[in-house]
Order: sequence, then structure tokens, then C-alpha cells
Amino acid sequence: MMLGLALATLRHRRAGFTGAFVALFCAAALVCGCGTLLVTGLFGTVRPERWAAAPVVVSGDQEVHATVDKGKGKTKEKAKPIAGRAWVPAALAERLAALPSVKGVATEVTFPVLLPGGPADGSWGHGWESAPLAGLTLAAGRAPAAGDEVVLDAATAARTHLAPGATTTARTATGTLDLRVVGVTAQGFDSQAAVFFAPDRARALAGHDGLVSAIGVFPADGASAATTAADVRALLAAAPATSADPTGPAAVVHTGDDRGRAEFPDAAGAGVRLVSTGAVLAGTSLLVALLVVVGTFGLSIQQRQREIAVLRAVAATGKQVRKMIGGEALLIGLTAGVLGATAGLPLGGWLHGRFVALGVVPANLPVVLSPFAVLVAAAATLLAGWGAARVSARRATGIKPVEALGEAELRPPRPGAVRIGFGMLATVGAAVLTALLTVLHSDQSSTPVCFLAVLLWCTALSLLGPLVARAGTAVLGLPLRASRVGGYLAVHHLRAGAHRLASVVTPLTLLIAMACTVLFTQTTTAHAAAAQRERGTTADFTVGPRVPADAAAALAAVPGVRTVTRVLHSQVRDGLTRRSVQAVTPGRLADTLDLGVTAGDLDRLADGTAAAAEGLGYRLGQRVRLTLADGTPTEVTVVALYARGLGFGDLTLAHDTVAAHVDVPLDDELLVRGDGLTRSALTAALHDTPGPGVLDHASATAAAAAGNRTGAQVGYVSLGLIVAFVAIAVLNTLAMGIVDRRGEFAALALIGATRRQIRRMLGWETAVAVVLATVLGLAVAFAVLGAYAEGITRGTAGAAGPLAELALVLLGATALAALGTWLPARAALRGARRRA
Repeated sequence: MMLGLALATLRHRRAGFTGAFVALFCAAALVCGCGTLLVTGLFGTVRPERWAAAPVVVSGDQEVHATVDKGKGKTKEKAKPIAGRAWVPAALAERLAALPSVKGVATEVTFPVLLPGGPADGSWGHGWESAPLAGLTLAAGRAPAAGDEVVLDAATAARTHLAPGATTTARTATGTLDLRVVGVTAQGFDSQAAVFFAPDRARALAGHDGLVSAIGVFPADGASAATTAADVRALLAAAPATSADPTGPAAVVHTGDDRGRAEFPDAAGAGVRLVSTGAVLAGTSLLVALLVVVGTFGLSIQQRQREIAVLRAVAATGKQVRKMIGGEALLIGLTAGVLGATAGLPLGGWLHGRFVALGVVPANLPVVLSPFAVLVAAAATLLAGWGAARVSARRATGIKPVEALGEAELRPPRPGAVRIGFGMLATVGAAVLTALLTVLHSDQSSTPVCFLAVLLWCTALSLLGPLVARAGTAVLGLPLRASRVGGYLAVHHLRAGAHRLASVVTPLTLLIAMACTVLFTQTTTAHAAAAQRERGTTADFTVGPRVPADAAAALAAVPGVRTVTRVLHSQVRDGLTRRSVQAVTPGRLADTLDLGVTAGDLDRLADGTAAAAEGLGYRLGQRVRLTLADGTPTEVTVVALYARGLGFGDLTLAHDTVAAHVDVPLDDELLVRGDGLTRSALTAALHDTPGPGVLDHASATAAAAAGNRTGAQVGYVSLGLIVAFVAIAVLNTLAMGIVDRRGEFAALALIGATRRQIRRMLGWETAVAVVLATVLGLAVAFAVLGAYAEGITRGTAGAAGPLAELALVLLGATALAALGTWLPARAALRGARRRA
């Protein structure tokens, strides 16, 4: 019986249920889109390219492992990816070739080689002995023999317009080389450029004596890849110390698609980033959706309060009415959830495409469109809609029928003690999370807490909404009395409809608070880092990027140059914790860098020592065990602490300690200081090194800021979707509220109110809602942002909110509110005039 009644109400209250459908549809699409990123990070596979012809590949372990004490005698093994490529001993190839199930092996070394006209990233040099790993054959020319001869893959040759007999230059870590192309392969690579040298020359350029980046293993006739892989694993297990340093990365066997993740270590790191980003986005989306859907269903139930009271009066029990409302929610949620989750798949594909365009995800990690994300999004939406409807109907179905009739006429009903209690609890929880932000110093830990704090503040405002609306009306209603008709009507309608005002203010507040948080967490970090870099860089000129070693020597020979500091950025692991590293040449460091040393002496920086940023738990004299980018362990002693860690990294190490252990040992920048230096003189010294540019202090600061903006775009793309969803919810809520007031407009028309007067009344009501939401939204955003800035900058800077972006947010919220009021009001007033 109640299901039939639910179907009947759906047919006769289409406007109210359309609003709930829109909210649930958008929620399902958003959750599915973010879930697609999570699934891609977990199950996405990268196909091998350069190792595609080798069924079995042995390379270094790309992860650092640690045993974590869980307490009560329990431990857990955890692993985190390293930043670069792990290498293995070249001598291991001979031991593998001696296995009965192995037909042959091929080794490979990998080092950066940048060609004019070639890609800036993913351009690698190798020895020609690694050609069998990809099954390469020559389409033209011959194999390289001399030190200046190279073979290009077909795609790179086409891109750079080089053919056998052509000459070119190339940037490598040691310097700029003059090369002669002697061959082009028949095959090309989609995700990388490959430049093949003679084997001895390649190993010299790679700079890893006695090590190779991979060993391809080919099964013997009659032996399967699985059998050969098992034999290789048994050999490695019997002699696990496979490195010249027995504590270095272990050798790992790869088969199938696992070869792709080993070949492209950045894809493994991107997978981890997608998992964390997708989890944060999906969780935030689900919480935002829950808050919006609860508000939408709450408004729908309030609009039906009189109908529910009548059902109670004609002997319907509270349980029956809850079953009816739950049935309505299930029908809407099932339809909206399935359709929305299906629409979320292309949304997830679009998100993945944007991340690829921004360089966060490599193009060879394809998106995974899994039904798992669709099912989870549809189920979550269905449960959210059903739960929101039951919660919203709790009071109307829990009181006596006579009280229900009384409350239906006495609008708005006063918030119950339980609602106020939960509102106070949410307020306390939001305050605790906001305070917690002041002691979180990494963006990884701060960002989820930041957005959760905003949501909890908005949840508290939603629960306490009618009380906040009454208080806001009491204050803002005073100036409205200056308008004798529109303002007068608006004040009285706002007082009588505090619940309606609260339903509009809540999503508007969430929109403003979330938009400001998305925008200004990025600008806060970027501005603080830029300010530290500007104050801390004392060099006259900056040269970069991707500078070879011989360029530093050429610049040092320029008359007037006093100091050339080589700077290379990387990442290391302190245990499982990732730390950003700045590697510098220690000599005369004070000439070019001022890190804001607060303790110790930066002049003591050398191999085996480190300087550390304040607030990370390091102390002077501490011995710290680090894992470098290629998995090599090292120990350093902390000799200085500095304050400008946000601009210059968590740790500062000696250049030689880091450079030998990164995939791209080209310097990110050279800092030059001297007397009477000119840009033209430095540029002339680099005439044999095409590529790097010479920037003065102001230009270098602007270039660093541009790099920060590129990183910030990731946050704008991902969390901007949540803001767009909240914007749709604002329009949806306003439209539902206006459509519900058609009878009220007809009554006003009957007593002589003109359309213009009613529109003015609605305009004043919308203005009150916008002003109240602006005050609350900005209060929430800047309370959270202030705590975020205190933690992330360690008290050195406050929240940074550019006025232009702030004005854009407020204008956007105002425009949405005006649009959401004007369009449905126009239709409602036309119908009201006909009814009058």
C-alpha cells in the first residue's frame, strides 16, 4: 500500500522530486568519476615498450620496505615507491645466462639524452646491446661503433627530422655531445625517445660503473616464460645480495604487464598519486554529496509537511509514512544513481585526460573504466538518498498526529534538541580539526583535513541553520525596512520561512567556503614558497633548466664570476616518509643562497652531511638514514637547521651525494654570483650548450611562480568539480524553493501586489541569503585557511587570497543565486497571475 502511495506522490509532486533527482544524479556522477581515478591507480597497467620482446626482465626493486610496529606485539610490512630507477649489478647477467632454462640475456643502461626538436622528458640513451629487449631491427644504416655514432628509433627520427648520415647535438649529464646518426630502427616508441650508442660508450655516459638498469632474459627452447621466471627467482633467493652494496636494492623479476611498471617507474608513482588523489576526491565528494542531498530532501520534506500531517491524522502510523518516504527515496535514488554513475565514467575519463595534460599522469597509464566504480557510486547514492530521506522525515513522523498538524501550520517549526545537540557536536569537531591543521606541516596530510574541516563547519551550519537564519534576518532585516513594499514583504517572509532561508544559505555557504579553500590553499603555499625563494636566492643570475656539468665550468671561467652553485632537485625516503631534497655544491654557498639558518653551520655541508628544514623533527648532530632516489641507502649527519624549507626543500644535501643516484642528473639550475656580470656575457659562455637560458633574479622568481601555478592547476581541476556540483545544488535548491511558493505568489497577486513588487521581494530575500552565506562562507574558509597557513608555512606566512580571485568567487555565487531565483520566479509568477 505504501509503495503505491509513494508512486502516486512521485507522479503528483514532480517539481520537488526533480530537485532530489538532480542532486542524486550529480552526486553519483561525481563519486563515480573520482572513483575511476582510484580504480585506475589500483588496477591500471602499463604495457612495456622497450622491454616488450623479453618475456622475463630483472631490474632493481623500485620500493623501499620497512616494518611498522602496530603495537601490542603486532607488526606490518609496508612499502613505498622510490623516486627513480633502481640498478642491479652487471655481473648478474652472467649468472642468469648460465641457467639451463635460459637461452640468452640482454643488458640495458639508461641515461638522459636531449635532442634538439625531441621531447623535453622521456628521452633516453641506451647501449645498442639492449636492442633485443624490444626486438629492434634496423630499417636503414648500421649499428653504432664509434663513440659519436648513434641509432635512433623510428618515431624519434621522424620527430627530429634526422636520417642516417645526419649530424646533431645532444645534451647529457656530462656535457653537450656532437653526434652522427648511423642508423634508424624499423620500430618506434610512443611514450619515449630512444637514442642507442655503442655499448662501451653508453656505459660510460650512464656513469654507473658495474651496474645496469635492466637484464632481459630469454627462455631456452622448450622452456616457458613461467619456468624461466621461477628459475631466476630461485637463483636470486639463493643469493639475495645482488648488489656491490649488499644493503642496496634487491633484484626483482618481472613478467607480463608488470614489466611495464618496471620500465616506467614514473607510472608506478603516478598510480600511487592517483590512488591518494582519487581516495581524497571520492571521500570529499561523498561527504559533500551527503550534505547536499540531506539538505535537498530536508527541503522536500518541509514542503510536504502539511501532506504528511494529514496522513498522520487519517491514521497512518509514523512507520508507514517513513516507509512511504523511504520508498520514494529508493525509487529516485535507484534511477538517479544508475544514470548518474553511468555518466560518471566519461567524467572519470575526462579527469584522467586533464591529469595527463598537466603531466601528473603519464600517457601510457590508460584510464580503467571499471563497473566497480559504477556499482559503488550507485550504491552509495542510493544509500545516501534513502538515509537523507529517513533523517529528514524523522521529526514529522515521530511526533503525535495533532502535533504534526500544529507544526505544519506553525512554520518554521523550532529545531529539536537532538538537532541542536548534533549541531554543537559538529561545531566542536570542526574546531578541533581546524586547530589540528596548525600542527600539520605537509600538504599530503593537511589537504584532506582542510577540506574535512570545511565540510564539518558547513554541516554544523546546516544543523543549526534555522537559528542562524533567524539571527541573520534580525540583523539584515533592519535596513530592508527602508523599502516600503519589497523590503517589508521580504522581512516578513524571511521571518516566517527561516527554514527556507537556511536551505538556501547552506549550499551557498558551502560553495563559497569550498571554492575559497580550493583556490587559496594553492595560493597560500605558492606565495609562501615564492616569498622564501625570493628572499633566500641571493644570486645575480639563474641558468636553467636541464644544465649539463660542463656548463658550470664554462660559466665559472667568465670574468667577474665568483660563485657558481649547481642545484639539483630530487626526493628521498626517510624510512617511509618522502622528503624533498635540494642538492647543491657546498663551496661559497652563502654567496648564492640564504636558507635562513637558525642553528648549526651551513659551511659544514659536505658529503655525508645534510641541512634540514625546521619543524620536521630533525636535530643538530643527528644521524639520519636515507634511501636515495635509486634505492641506495646512505647516512648523513645534520649540521644545520633552516627556516625556508617551503621554498628550498625539506633537506639540503651535497650535490655529489645525490647526482649519481637520480635518473636525470642534469642540473635544474645554476646560481651565479659575481661582480659586473651581464646576461650577454653569461649567454655567450653557453654558446656550446643550447637549451638553458639565463635569467636575472626577478625573471627566475617569475619562472618559479609559473611552475607553482602549473602544480596548482591539478587541485583546480580535481576539486573544482566538487565546487561545480555544489553550484548545481545551489540552483537546484533555489528552484525548489521558488516553485513551492506559487500559491503564496498567487495570494499576493490577489491582494494587489504587482509582479514587479514580488520580484523586488524575491530580490531582497536573495540578497539577504547571499550576504549571510558570504559572511559565513568567508568566516569558515579563512578560519580553516589561517590554520592551514600556520601549519604548512610553520608560522612564517598567513593565508593568501588574491582579491581578484576572491571577487570572482563572490560574483559567481551572487550570479548563481540571482539566476536560481530569477528563472523559476519568472515561470512561477506567470502561473500565479493566471491563477489569481
